[in-house]
Amino acid sequence: MIKEVTDAGEAEARIGKLRLLEALLFASAEPLDEETLASRVGPEVAALLDELRAHYEPRGVNLVRTGAGWSFRTATDLAPLLRQEEEVSRKLSRAAIETLAILAYHQPVTRAEIEAIRGVATSKGTLDILMEHGWIRPGRRRETPGRPLTWVTTDHFLDHFGLESLRDLPSVEDLRAAGLLDSRPVLLGLGPMAGEAPDEPPPSEEE
Repeated sequence: MIKEVTDAGEAEARIGKLRLLEALLFASAEPLDEETLASRVGPEVAALLDELRAHYEPRGVNLVRTGAGWSFRTATDLAPLLRQEEEVSRKLSRAAIETLAILAYHQPVTRAEIEAIRGVATSKGTLDILMEHGWIRPGRRRETPGRPLTWVTTDHFLDHFGLESLRDLPSVEDLRAAGLLDSRPVLLGLGPMAGEAPDEPPPSEEE
């Protein structure tokens, strides 16, 4: 009898933690990492997240992991039915799109390496725009002469593009098949690396 009462109490406590976890994720405007969630529901947060994700898997909203954070998102098969077309007041320039793509696939990467791949100088404004979107951030400095700064993507980048991790980025073959990659070898090689400058300064980009 005592064991039955104990088991019932443990089950009730677990349900309470699941409800709290669910409420925390629904109430947050940004993805929450496991450390933050564990501070509220306890060290078994990983098992609770798996249980909650399985519960929501067949539903209209899913619990997904993007980078280090967890959040609820519309089920992917329903997203097209809910999408509204909106006019974008500020579109990314081709320079920004190319820079973001290079950075995503080759990070950590320096500005000189980005320029070597693109074949043109990268203006500070391009990196500033990507930082304003919260998609990139400064990384570690290279242990090479001049100690150039590297750049990496953020968890917000993963969240915005619906990626759990960088391993989920489409391959070069996938990009070509979708018609999103032209014949130029934009993502295939890095040219001069580790802060090495090309033989001649690349031309400036036009934003």
